[in-house]
Amino acid sequence: MKPFTEEDVEFYIQNKVERRHHLVSKTVDEVQKIIQQLTIEISYRDTRFQAISNSGVHNENFRVLAPSHFLVTVPLRGLTGYRERQVRHWRYYTVHGAKLLSPVRDPEELQQWLEVEQFSKSLQQWHETEVNIEGDLVPAKVLAIFRELMEKSITSCNLSSKVSILESFSSVVRVTVETPDSQVEVELVPTVEIPTCWPEKARWPRCFKRWPSQEKVQCIKSFGFNLLARSSYHWQLGFSRAERMLIEGLDEDGGCRMKCFRVMRQMKEDVWCTGNKPVLTTYHLQMVLFWTCEKYSRTKDWRCFQEGFLRMVQKLHKCVSQHFLKHYFIRGTNLLKYANTSDLDLVAGKLAVFLENPVLCLD
Repeated sequence: MKPFTEEDVEFYIQNKVERRHHLVSKTVDEVQKIIQQLTIEISYRDTRFQAISNSGVHNENFRVLAPSHFLVTVPLRGLTGYRERQVRHWRYYTVHGAKLLSPVRDPEELQQWLEVEQFSKSLQQWHETEVNIEGDLVPAKVLAIFRELMEKSITSCNLSSKVSILESFSSVVRVTVETPDSQVEVELVPTVEIPTCWPEKARWPRCFKRWPSQEKVQCIKSFGFNLLARSSYHWQLGFSRAERMLIEGLDEDGGCRMKCFRVMRQMKEDVWCTGNKPVLTTYHLQMVLFWTCEKYSRTKDWRCFQEGFLRMVQKLHKCVSQHFLKHYFIRGTNLLKYANTSDLDLVAGKLAVFLENPVLCLD
């Protein structure tokens, strides 16, 4: 361990951050080719599921949560012309269609129900009982169909030696993909893309905030949002396009925000929170980046790397210590609500040690 100097930072970026980028890009490319092959076969079997493209590390359907843990959104076809629904009513059914005496719980802040009538145009297949109960599109049913299609496609594409479906207590579809250098876990999520409107739940931006600019805000909102099938009854709101737009041009004023983020991510993976499925993912760090950019919105706040980096790490330490990290667009959501508290406390301890003596691990 050496003192925290500019030379050390540049050495760290060249030998750690850039090396990680190269390795992750290579892994993403290898996994994408396999997932693309599978989704082409799935789409051939059921046109409601769209094949993903193979466009490298910047593919908007791919999210790198950790170097060996990816999330892939699989777009759903045949649902267009979305509109918000204001009327609230109770649901008294199980995911298998059986009647319940008491209603299903309401969705959390980052979730919502989805009715087929919320779309002005919808394929007839979305009205069928294999995915639809009392007019609701049920994520668990969509995932069950997707899992079955995935199992058949792995066999028909002769990928059984490279891809295995993981058992799960929930409805989510997870697979392991063998690459020449490593094994990667991939969660595949059927997703309704809604590029035409911004959800009312996302009351953003907050008043009197200087970052991002009003022009950028309008541009971001024009990209809409997604609804992801990641639970039994409720669809999860996702903002992958909005998040990508926030990051684009982040340092066009000559600042060092992304440099700070990349070094923080590398330290997280190497020192603070290691492992294949860490309690903190790159997505959590991205939220810390957004909140720090909003609080420190001036160009001069990001001229000095060391100051900007330590601010970001202090924000991360505060969130992890309190077991509370707000979603940037849906303020009522705590992204650490279901995280293992013992793991969080361990990370908080490592962050505290670093902040007492900020040095980069150059070995």
